[in-house]
Parts: sequence; structure tokens; C-alpha cells
Amino acid sequence: MSSIKPPLARLARRLRDDQSGLALIEFAYSLPVLMVLSMGGLEIANLATAHMRVSQIAMLVADNASRERTSIDEGDINEIFTGAELAGANLKNFKANSRIFLSDLEPNSQTGTNAGQYIRWQRCWGNGSFTSSYGKAGDGTSDATLKDGMGPGTTATTKIASGSGTAVMFVEVAYTYQPLISDSLFGSKTIRYTSAFNVRERTDQAMKNAGSLTSSQIASCPA
Repeated sequence: MSSIKPPLARLARRLRDDQSGLALIEFAYSLPVLMVLSMGGLEIANLATAHMRVSQIAMLVADNASRERTSIDEGDINEIFTGAELAGANLKNFKANSRIFLSDLEPNSQTGTNAGQYIRWQRCWGNGSFTSSYGKAGDGTSDATLKDGMGPGTTATTKIASGSGTAVMFVEVAYTYQPLISDSLFGSKTIRYTSAFNVRERTDQAMKNAGSLTSSQIASCPA
């Protein structure tokens, strides 16, 4: 009997034993998984960076506002917010998706059940659709609305309050997170951070307007 195999049988055997494209096939199968893991890692890193930057911006604004020693002016506020805008330059569409609330918190000089803190003035920056979680200008002026102060805490020991004869610059920053790739991983997220610094030496806490800025130039908060 002839030992010569038919051409089709020889071809089938060669194809069966051929492993030259095995690595390429395995890579093709694993590529979608690798892409998903890579994109997920990038999105997680981007979210972590956004949290860090928003937190730093809150501290930056509160710190800079507290450093105005003699008095504080509308021009000073605009400069402080310009610094915040520069600090948020690496956040995607930061101004359009954020709102910064800068509040002057002081004792309300009331007695008895009306004693507490009040917001003497408040200034805002950014076009995000947010309202402050802790109050607006004038809150607590003649009542105990802000009895324990401002902040995310629930008791007097966890909230921020100003001492007699001074003030606290309380800042809240809210930012709608803009995903690097897609919001399908985390969904829609709002990042919020607060910070507070006591003023340095300043005894006159009233807002000045030495440059006679117009209402459109003042960083007023929306009604």
C-alpha cells in the first residue's frame, strides 16, 4: 500500500500543526479586555485628580481671602477668583461646570436664643448650576439659623464658627465631574469640597468697593 498521503490530508496536517499565528490570535481575544481595563484605569486616575484639584482650590480661595489684612475689597475678590480659575485650568470646562461660594462668617451679636453666626457677605464664581449647601448672605443675621456655624458637620463641635471680633472665610466648591472617556463607569458625579481659614489681623470685615466696580463686575451670587 502506498504511504503517500493525499494532498488534502497533508494540507490538513500542516494546518493542524502550524502555530505561527497563535500569539496574534490570543492577543486579538485579549485586546478588548485590555482596552476596557486601560480606559477604566485612566478614568479612575482622572476622577482622583479632579477630587484633589477641587479640594486644593477650596483651600486656595479660603486662604487667599483670609490674607487680606487691612480690609477686603471687590477688586480683591476678583483677583482671588482669577487665581482659582488658573488653578482649575487643568479641569475640563471648569468654569462652565463649577461654582465657588466664598462667605464671610461672623458672630451675629445677638443674645439668648437668637445668638449664633451669620453670613455678612457672600461672593460667587463659575457658571455651574449650584446653590450653596450652607446658606446665603444675610442668613443668621438676627436669629439662630446658623447657631453652630457652617459646614458639613451636624453638631457644634464639627461645624466651623468664628470667634468674637474676627471672621472666618468659608469656601464651598462644587464641580460637575467631566469624564475623560465616558460617564458610563461612574455616572454623573458632583464633587464638593469646603475649606475655612480665620482672617489674619483684619478687624474691618465689611466689603469695600474702592474701585467703584459696577454690578456686572462684582462677583455677586445669583438670587
